[in-house]
Amino acid sequence: MTTPSTVQDLAQLRCAPRQLALGNAEIAAWLALLPRWSVQNGKLCRDFGFKNYYQTLAFVNALAWMTHTQDHHPELIITYKTCAVRYDTHSVNQGAGGLSENDFICAAKADLIYQSSQVAP
Repeated sequence: MTTPSTVQDLAQLRCAPRQLALGNAEIAAWLALLPRWSVQNGKLCRDFGFKNYYQTLAFVNALAWMTHTQDHHPELIITYKTCAVRYDTHSVNQGAGGLSENDFICAAKADLIYQSSQVAP
């Protein structure tokens, strides 16, 4: 697959089974679409901030629904005003893990969920 040109294009994609691990050049290209994300310890990571616990949990619930529909689930660390999201694909590299296109697709979808949650009432 070629790298999409915008985060909206990336978010329109669907996760696919049996992904291959991305190489460093591919990761850099996909990461360029997601400036608030970083790779830490082999995982695609971002911390999302909120005004209160209710907003944090609303985001977590929306994220849970999205990840269920994509069948690609992140590691989440939830506190009162933050949700840390960590993606990686356990099934690549013969089970050793790594990053795949699925991680970036879900990260883009998470960004759009967050953007929509930050709209003033």
